[in-house]
Amino acid sequence: MNARSHMAARGLGLLMGGFLAFGMGPAFARAPVTLPPFKDALFSYPEPTAVLEGGALMDVPYSEARDIDQRDEIAERRVKGAYVERLSSGLVVEETLTTADGPLAWTRVGNVHTAKAIVLFVHGRNGDRRLGMNDWTFGGNFNRLKNLLTRAGGAYVTVDGGRLGAEDAGRVGALVRSLRAQNASGRIVLACGSMGGELCWTMLADKPVAGAIDGLVLLGANTDRSRFDAMRKASRRDLPIFLAHGTRDKVYALERQRAFFESVRARQPVYPIRMVIFDDGNHGTPIRMIDWRETLNWMLVR
Repeated sequence: MNARSHMAARGLGLLMGGFLAFGMGPAFARAPVTLPPFKDALFSYPEPTAVLEGGALMDVPYSEARDIDQRDEIAERRVKGAYVERLSSGLVVEETLTTADGPLAWTRVGNVHTAKAIVLFVHGRNGDRRLGMNDWTFGGNFNRLKNLLTRAGGAYVTVDGGRLGAEDAGRVGALVRSLRAQNASGRIVLACGSMGGELCWTMLADKPVAGAIDGLVLLGANTDRSRFDAMRKASRRDLPIFLAHGTRDKVYALERQRAFFESVRARQPVYPIRMVIFDDGNHGTPIRMIDWRETLNWMLVR
């Protein structure tokens, strides 16, 4: 190598080192991922009642008679067998991570070291890591998510979020950093249900965590413009965001979430953000009704 080539290579190394120092470097190397079909006819959205904002905002009809009574064998407790395809029990592994804020219990399906994509689900109040691993509740939607990811060479992770406070955010944030350290090229998507969104926003203000994440899914969760701005400052990039909310949500009002969506679109019309509103849906509807394949395929190719 001549002196000029050596200097060019050294300059490139310094540039890449600068990207990595800001937690940005891996994002450029993460390859797009596409999930193949799995039970799409059962889990795809009903015909939307409205598609707005160039497709970024969609109203989807929800009916308890159709989406619970006709879908579940025991309402809200056990879905009919056609919606579930059990995975080998050997694929589900219980783990414990030692962190500065104490031990974190977490469960994984698939190999996080080699996964092309990882979805990490954070439960809401009074939940634990078992909620997102249950094959039979929420209309079988978690079972579909497991199958979609493992069939595409991905992995699925759930955690014990405890009381969803700052120390819990510290523990889960440590897991995110650990997953990124073990897998530099796989996409990592953070999916947050209900109050779990509070924990997720807290984590995303931390630069190493924000730099490790490739997408954020908020299911019946609360949003806040100041926390969004903190996330963008930490990540230094436009992290794709997907919001799903029911019109009858009595925990977090739909109007606040839609106002957040509209504020992002108003300031940055091309920002990668989408929202699905479930007409007549309640607080838990998004977890039951989200079309995981459609959502993740939009997010993982960006």
